[in-house]
Amino acid sequence: MPRRALRIAESKYDLDALLRNPDDLPAQVTSRSLFGNDRPLEIEVGSGKGLFMQTASGQTPDSNFLGIEIARKYAVAAAVRLARAGRNNAMMVAGNAEPIFQNRIPDGSLAAVHVYFPDPWWKARHKSRRVLNERFIANATRCLQSGGRFHFWTDVLDYFESTIELIATVSPQLGPPIPEEAAAAEHDLDYRTHFERRSRQHAIPVYRVCYYKP
Repeated sequence: MPRRALRIAESKYDLDALLRNPDDLPAQVTSRSLFGNDRPLEIEVGSGKGLFMQTASGQTPDSNFLGIEIARKYAVAAAVRLARAGRNNAMMVAGNAEPIFQNRIPDGSLAAVHVYFPDPWWKARHKSRRVLNERFIANATRCLQSGGRFHFWTDVLDYFESTIELIATVSPQLGPPIPEEAAAAEHDLDYRTHFERRSRQHAIPVYRVCYYKP
């Protein structure tokens, strides 16, 4: 199901503190370098319109959140969402997550990595473009601190099964996946992401797991 067209009132908000390009990031991406404090840092890859970023940063004010979204218009929309909510513990990056994890995030520095409903790239010749590839999984594991979490949700069974197998091969130290349960929604946007909202409202199964780094 395609994404709906965005209507963004970007000019109404000062996004200087909420939206970065990859080249503007510090050489070492940490809570200290981004937010000026040492709170736990969580990264969401593929933030879309930013529902998770807005919700999580509000529910967990003692942590910092960095969202990485490759489509700039969606990164802007997510930053606007954060601006409307008055968040000072979250920001967006408009760019590709893989080189950021590869080159800028120190070992053992992240409290959590979140990947929700990534693009499945349906065609066989395009599957190499999936964000959850061997290199990204290895880097995400390296960047997690002891006890850090890796959350993966999708509504595509093939993607779910192949990713579980890939994680077992690339990062066996993460151990077995732990199923995550969906909480009942209390209002229309009480979902982790807009894709979860769509899937659940259309009775599409969602596959949810979490890993913990020992």
